[in-house]
Formats: sequence, structure tokens, C-alpha cells
Amino acid sequence: MIEIEVQNETHQTQDRIRFAAVPRIGEGIRLRAPDGMWASYDVLDVWYQKAEYGDIWMPYVHVKLTPGESDTDPSLTDFGVEEPEDSSFADLAGELEPFKI
Repeated sequence: MIEIEVQNETHQTQDRIRFAAVPRIGEGIRLRAPDGMWASYDVLDVWYQKAEYGDIWMPYVHVKLTPGESDTDPSLTDFGVEEPEDSSFADLAGELEPFKI
């Protein structure tokens, strides 16, 4: 297991998490958000810094919430596009003709 410091740009947090492999730039990873829900994050940057002890290089990962993952922030969901209120399944079902054999 590799301990990696994850810097979260969306929530402005830093956490140390254990991974089996260092994620690459552009990959998506699932992390638990501060509200306790799991969400998808995009890896923006990966770099290594020399540790304070010995000749060890520690990996760091910079992540940001994947667009479309949060319903609370319109800038993070479908590029801020809202759906019309009248687009429901009930309205669509009322316009269909019954199936005849």
C-alpha cells in the first residue's frame, strides 16, 4: 500500500489515503466527500516530494470533483443547464397511444 496525500481543490481539504497504485493524471477516483457520500474526482496533478526522513519520495495527488457529481452546486452539474419543469414521465405517458394488437 502506498500512502498518498490527496489535495482536494473542490472542498479545500488535504487527507492521507492509502492506494494500491499511484493514480495517473486524467484518471477518475472515488472518494468520500465531507458529507459522507461517495463521489467521483478527476486527478489533475501528480507529483513527488522528498520526505523529511531518509531518501524517500512521497506522492501527492491534486483532485477536483468530476462535473455532474453534485446536485447542490449548479456550476458542477451539467454545466449549469437546468431541465424544464414539464419534462416528466407522466406527461410523456399521457401523449402515447395505447398499444393495439
